[in-house]
Amino acid sequence: MSAERSEAAAGGGAGGYDFDADAIERYVVKDPEAFARNLARMLEELGRAAAAWLGPRERGERIDTMSESVNDVVQTFSRITEYWLSDPRRALDAQTHLLNAYMAIWSGSMRRFAGSADGEAPAPDKRFKDEDWRRVAFFDVLRQVYVVTSKWAENLVDDAEGLDEHTRHKAAFYMKQVTSALSPANFVMTNPELYRETIAENGANLVSGMRMLAEDIAAGKGELRLRQTGSEGLALGETMATTPGKVVAQNELCQILQYAPSTETVLKRPLLVCPPWINKFYVLDLNAKKSFVKWAVDQGHTVFLISWVNPDERHASKDWEAYIDEGIRFALETVEAATGVREVNAIGYCVGGTLLSAALALMAKTGDERIRSVTLFATQVDFRHAGDLKVFADEEQIAHLEKTMARTGYLEGSKMSSAFNMLRASELIWPYVVNNYLKGKEPMPFDLLQWNSDSTRMTAANHSFYLRNCYLENNLSAGRMTLCGEKLSLKDVRIPVYNLATREDHIAPAKSVFIGSQFFGGEVTFVLSGSGHIAGVVNPPDRGKYQYYTGGPPVGDVSDWLENAEEHAGSWWPHWQGWIETIDGTQVKARKVGIPRRKPIEDAPGSYVREMA
Repeated sequence: MSAERSEAAAGGGAGGYDFDADAIERYVVKDPEAFARNLARMLEELGRAAAAWLGPRERGERIDTMSESVNDVVQTFSRITEYWLSDPRRALDAQTHLLNAYMAIWSGSMRRFAGSADGEAPAPDKRFKDEDWRRVAFFDVLRQVYVVTSKWAENLVDDAEGLDEHTRHKAAFYMKQVTSALSPANFVMTNPELYRETIAENGANLVSGMRMLAEDIAAGKGELRLRQTGSEGLALGETMATTPGKVVAQNELCQILQYAPSTETVLKRPLLVCPPWINKFYVLDLNAKKSFVKWAVDQGHTVFLISWVNPDERHASKDWEAYIDEGIRFALETVEAATGVREVNAIGYCVGGTLLSAALALMAKTGDERIRSVTLFATQVDFRHAGDLKVFADEEQIAHLEKTMARTGYLEGSKMSSAFNMLRASELIWPYVVNNYLKGKEPMPFDLLQWNSDSTRMTAANHSFYLRNCYLENNLSAGRMTLCGEKLSLKDVRIPVYNLATREDHIAPAKSVFIGSQFFGGEVTFVLSGSGHIAGVVNPPDRGKYQYYTGGPPVGDVSDWLENAEEHAGSWWPHWQGWIETIDGTQVKARKVGIPRRKPIEDAPGSYVREMA
């Protein structure tokens, strides 16, 4: 086990601790009576929160399944514990490393008590940006103890021998959840900023926070629905998903949107977008300045888009075959009916791209050549190196999930939303717990987080098929996936492929997407964008952010490919547009929206996307 390094044991480069009387005064209660009254009110609101949590369970409206999750955590950690405690010398060595780190903190603190500076500045951490994390001895020592203990605990997982890859991945994930939750930044008495605010407001912030907690549990019908954004000024069709268009067709599984042209001529081949059903499509049409849909329309594409239904018990049996038949094939028929053109360019995003890839392999079996090029955004077709979501995909967890879904016919939207948030708990959970429930402040309106919170349900048949065939068994790339009685092979997909990965993606890692490129039977243009799963995809050119890389064929390893790739500043969107036009740049007169002799159903973004989980 690598030796623990204490961060600049007492405050990194700063001088002695701050013992100024005015600084200490900020931590002293000024009005004990008001403080006591607010604490009583806080407990009253906390009681309301408890009632909101208990009520649905007492009425049988919600069944807790937490015990299975806790059991998996305990079993996983027991593997780590067994390794370290099975050898007394090994256990002593681990304890010695931690003790040495604590002694380094103690020594550095003593030097700072004497007025000396010590060591280098600690690594930047948004949780500890308040100056008193460094200036006040109690908070400084607490911060350092937390940092070294967290690192030590994470190293216990990394250095444990004899673990299979999946168990280690799960243990690292669970350990990260524990260390993130136990950060001193998450508690009033151990966070200097929270402590001061609570004193300054005589605890009124805690009253407001517990009131919001009760509201959020009630909104989740007995489960916490963490609000990450205020909703003021954020409305579908008004400030989000505003690109003009119509719903031109629909069935019980999806609506097909066609967007109005903004150019006099358009590309002959329409563009069909297949977004994921795990989230809602409007991340691609977030607002007028951050809309891939609008940008594509402005480049001369006739854009059609699948808006998936937010399913309920009626859709329980809708599986991948249904999503291909009633989604992709239905969309292709709609495009042809609206434009008279049979051939299209297609885009798939995330799991929408995985479905589209499977559909292409199936279409190749039957000679269906309507899709003439495919673009994949952050899409995995090979899941051996899948992202952090793989931590939830083993036989025991999937079987438990299937049992849960069998009760309702779908996976609740909150379950998937929580899973995504847990992947980045220090950014997507705990800052909002602190801001909302401890500071008592409403979060600021933010369109991306509004979209992130707008979760979707998933049909039992679809989600089970996806988890088993992709994450658990990796059947698509291995040529074992069977749909409509056909065994699929991606080698049969010989149309041009534009495969986009993002460097910081924790859901569809660049390595996984790159390897997936090697299973297609035709020419693949692999492009690597800066940033992550969302920002790396939705990156309008006029923002001038990030970069992208182009290079040779996607063979070997992505790190080797990147060494020889060419870096370009800004967005990859214009590069993609050039790729599309190189395949077929034929222009025709801009098309009217809609299917001839049929009245459009409603304005975009449609009604399916408005259905809340």
